[in-house]
Amino acid sequence: MASSGITAGAWKLKGSNMSILKSLFAAGSKTNKPLETSDENFEADVLKSELPALVDFWSPTCAPCQVMGGLLRDVVPEYAGRVNIFKLNVAENPKTAQMFKIRSIPTLVFIKNGRIMDQQVGLMQLNTLRQYLDKLAN
Repeated sequence: MASSGITAGAWKLKGSNMSILKSLFAAGSKTNKPLETSDENFEADVLKSELPALVDFWSPTCAPCQVMGGLLRDVVPEYAGRVNIFKLNVAENPKTAQMFKIRSIPTLVFIKNGRIMDQQVGLMQLNTLRQYLDKLAN
């Protein structure tokens, strides 16, 4: 009898099949929410990225930041593969916040090819956020 690849109630996957599944699950978990970046990883994650990036400078104690975070979670799947969307906690990462002269939060910084394309302070409506992301992606 030919083996179905299932043994003792568990899937038995080999080689490339396993890596395909791992990448699908990894991609799925990454596209459900913004990625986190830090002072240590900011250059590699954002400035040297092949994709344009939106960075949300935020703090967990900031109510408007929580609202903006919800809007960003809504758009992450729409822009997956076109724009990387990051969150940077300013309390934990003061170096990058100072480098970008962040004075109020939430602040959204739109970056392409390592250069700031735009910067917005405060809450943004969802349709306006999409317009900025569409502009950044093209």
